[in-house]
Amino acid sequence: MKTPLGHLGYCTNIHAGEHWTEHFSALQQAIPTIKQRLSPDAPFGIGLRLSNIASEEINQPERLKEFQDWLAENDCYVFTMNGFPYGGFHRTRVKDQVHTPDWQTPERVDYTIRLFQLLAALLPAGGLTEGGISTSPLSYRHWFQWEKPGERDRVFEVTTQRLMTVVEELVRIKQQDGVSLHLDLEPEPDGLLETADEFIEWFNLYLLPIGIERLNDEFGLSAGECEAALREHVQLCYDVCHFAVGYERPGEVLKKLNDNDLKVGKIQISAALKATFPLERNSREAVLDQFRQFNEPTYLHQVVARDSAGELLRFPDLPEALQAFNKNHVEWRSHFHVPLFVADYGLLQSTQDDISEVIRLQKQTPFTTQMEVETYTWEVLPEDLRHRLNDSIIREMEWVMNEIKK
Repeated sequence: MKTPLGHLGYCTNIHAGEHWTEHFSALQQAIPTIKQRLSPDAPFGIGLRLSNIASEEINQPERLKEFQDWLAENDCYVFTMNGFPYGGFHRTRVKDQVHTPDWQTPERVDYTIRLFQLLAALLPAGGLTEGGISTSPLSYRHWFQWEKPGERDRVFEVTTQRLMTVVEELVRIKQQDGVSLHLDLEPEPDGLLETADEFIEWFNLYLLPIGIERLNDEFGLSAGECEAALREHVQLCYDVCHFAVGYERPGEVLKKLNDNDLKVGKIQISAALKATFPLERNSREAVLDQFRQFNEPTYLHQVVARDSAGELLRFPDLPEALQAFNKNHVEWRSHFHVPLFVADYGLLQSTQDDISEVIRLQKQTPFTTQMEVETYTWEVLPEDLRHRLNDSIIREMEWVMNEIKK
């Protein structure tokens, strides 16, 4: 839905199911009720997630037309999509396989192009002329042998060349239809791109030189035109949870991006878990016990610890962090998307303040037109935090809307 700060919706990766019939059924059951509560008299925006299988299944004229008609009948529209999870995302062990297939593969390219073609068809006619799709941060860093000579350059060269095939398609769509579509890379803990600095370095050292050459060869554009196209069509997905886990302050991240003339395609509004550790041993153990309640087998819950010297120590999942804990750990932040509207979880807290700060900065100097609530962990939360899904989505959206109004 349209807010003073841009379009706001929730990401439908919340809903289980990998086939289009399952996706569509979940939308039909959830969206009308949620829209009636949140936006009864104005169009309601949707952040659509389609698995690879679902994207193939809906990519038929009659099915796409059925969905377009349903959107119109229910006064809804799609303005962004989540193209990060390719395959199974619920009720199966996901962990590091959320990055599979990565940007080394033609499968990731084909999937992403298909999503963009669908998004171009789904953007409301005569309305939006911009849309974005978030995607993985190229790959998962623990899959590579970085000690091998030339491995870093090889990985970044291969992934960037693959990604450029998508960018070329986005340039064609812009030339043909006048629609500006952007691929929004989503840095996350242990992603090949994990931090704002790594995204900026990759953009400057790999994407620009490779992309300028590719676009010049394909379209005959000047170097300046090629660079402008790359900055338009490749942007950053600011997942608030991910940057908070890495202790990156929103204002500092946005300044770095601005200094490098890089854009934010969308904000994914999400919260992580955090806690500071007391000095007393039993009290520290009590905090660890609370983290253990969130140690579940479906998703990765990377931990970044801050030690007494101010150094950041990174662990690929909660079990490794729990095993490695020692008295020098001062604070933990864990990649577990918890409800936005809860600030405290017993001895743990959420990074809710980071969301408030991002929204405040968006009010002060708008840096994107797209915002998407993304809490997908409802089924794996500790039991006392699980509530009816539609009610939880509404509470999250209302919390964000209240922050926008402050």
